[in-house]
Amino acid sequence: MMFEQLPLPGAFKIVPQPFADNRGWFSRYFCSREFAAAGLETAWVQCNHSLTWLQGSIRGMHYQHSPFGETKMVRCTTGSIFDVIVDIRKQSETFMQWYGAELSASNKVMFYIPPGFAHGFQTLTPEAEVQYHMTAFYTPEIEAGIMYNDPAINIQWPVPVTEISERDKNHPLIQSGFKGY
Repeated sequence: MMFEQLPLPGAFKIVPQPFADNRGWFSRYFCSREFAAAGLETAWVQCNHSLTWLQGSIRGMHYQHSPFGETKMVRCTTGSIFDVIVDIRKQSETFMQWYGAELSASNKVMFYIPPGFAHGFQTLTPEAEVQYHMTAFYTPEIEAGIMYNDPAINIQWPVPVTEISERDKNHPLIQSGFKGY
């Protein structure tokens, strides 16, 4: 695996190095030794899998408050998504900046997202499946989110929005008093 630092410190793009032959390919997407050698978390306590039916659907922008902040590893296993992270760490030099890239079944790219980032994605194809590994258990009473279309962040989603949950439609807009993570 190759670990590439993203423009937002602490977040990484992980690029598996598949072995291919006449049968197809084989790739590791996690190895505790390689992750530890790169200084990354290795203790995943929860793994989730989502399927989103419609192209243009958005899930996000989600995070959990401290002390239940979670590191996430995200990969798309079917179809394609535009994955987005927003740095909400109040002491960060990249506070309120976002980064997005395509994750797909074909490019096999993954994101490693540390605590202090809001995360979400938009489906670029119908029937996109995403797997998430987390280092903290889902704790509904401390979960939070920010609006996917907040003008203070100005995420440039690549396709028109077709679907978004009621919960995600009702995340608050960031105001000047936003304290961050």
